[in-house]
Order: sequence, then structure tokens, then C-alpha cells
Amino acid sequence: MRTRTAAAATLGTSVLLSLLVPAAAHADTAKGDTVFTSVNFNKKTFNVGVSAAQTVSVAATAKDGSGIKGILGAKLVSSDDRIIHAHAADCTRPSSTTMKCVFRFTLDANRSDYYDLRNSSAGTWRFTAEAVANDSDFYDLETSAKIQVKRLARLATTQAGPEPVAKGTKLTVTGTLTRADWNTNTYTPHAGRSVALQFKRSGTSTYTTVKTVTTDSAGKLRTTVTANASGTWRWKAASTSTTSGATAYGDSVTAK
Repeated sequence: MRTRTAAAATLGTSVLLSLLVPAAAHADTAKGDTVFTSVNFNKKTFNVGVSAAQTVSVAATAKDGSGIKGILGAKLVSSDDRIIHAHAADCTRPSSTTMKCVFRFTLDANRSDYYDLRNSSAGTWRFTAEAVANDSDFYDLETSAKIQVKRLARLATTQAGPEPVAKGTKLTVTGTLTRADWNTNTYTPHAGRSVALQFKRSGTSTYTTVKTVTTDSAGKLRTTVTANASGTWRWKAASTSTTSGATAYGDSVTAK
């Protein structure tokens, strides 16, 4: 449990450094009637590439019958126990018994310093903070507020040929899947990933999965299908616990 102090309790706007310090996960703990009535994120999944930073905004509201003295120690903790502290916090008192704080964090793989994201950090992150009441009650939020932080995947534009193709003959479809490597700040091949090959018949709006293909060691996709109708072919990769989904631009092929 964190040591409770009054420092930074009333907050306003403050700027804090991001730290990367191991932190053990514990279940939420509480004393008395202090509760977090809501913890809301600007979104629940963040797909982070290698250049553009993303902001995580967390609005946390706490309540106690005696009033809330402060919401302390707000931070994001990664799946490998990296810690990022809020770079800004704005707090208000909607009523005599509640305090609402909006905390902002930066996720960045390309800061070129010790605080960069690392591949091992992809997965489930948790927001932790402690609400301290005027009567010394508290609520220590540790594991119940979670987000997903994933490595961004990208699929190159689908290539299908020959074009046009004789109806009933073979069509070769290729593609390439890469994903953000936070350790090197580059996009690297994503090997061994199952990717769906989908087809949309001309004049329709719905894609149907034709088969699933696994990327090779270079992230390449290659397969053959029978061209029974004109339409558009595309690759689509589902998301995983650590990597975002991706959808390639399609390639329209006329079957004559």
C-alpha cells in the first residue's frame, strides 16, 4: 500500500516526470466509506506506433462522507511493471463530499530516452491512484481500472494477379504484415501471424473470409485462389493481446 501524504493533494495543474520503476500489483484495498465512483478513460485500447505519441486521459471521481482530501499517486503501470506518472492533473470539487481529477499520461515509443515504450510493455495496463478522505479513510485503486496498450500493426496494400484473370482460373494474392517495434522505433516483419484473406464480390458491400494464411519469417503473405467472380480482395488481421488488428487496402480484379 502507498504511504498517504497531503502533498499534491489539492493539485491544480502539475507537471510530473515519467518514471520507470518496478511496482508489484495488489488488489484494491479500502478503509471506511471512501470509494471511487467512476474511473473513465478517453478510450480503452491504445494502438501505438513508432513516432506519434498518444495521450491517455483518465477522469477519476472519489467520494467520502467527510470529503476527499486528495487523489494521490496517479500512474499507469504496464504489463511488465513499467510506471508512467501523469504529466498533468486538473482537480475540481463537484460537491462537499467528492473530488474529480483528470490525469493525462503520454505513451511514446520514440522519445529517444530511457522512458521509451518497450515491446515487453505491450498488453494490459492498469491505472492506480489513492483517494484519501478528511477523516483518514481511503481507497487504494490498484487493479480494477485497466486499458490495453498494443503495438500498431500495418498491412501493405493487397496485390492480386493476374489482372484481368480468366474466370475459373488461379489468382495469386500477396501482402506484407509489419508491426511497431518499440525497441528499435521501426516497423518490422510480423512472422507467424494468421491473417484472413477476404473477398467482396462486385456490386456488394460485404467481405467474406475465403481462407486464413500465416505470415512467413519476413511477414509476407502469399496464396492462390480460384477467381470465380469479379470483385475486391483484401487481407485482414485480427487484434491480439499485444498487437493491434490491421486491414489492407483491397485490390479489385475483373474475372472474364
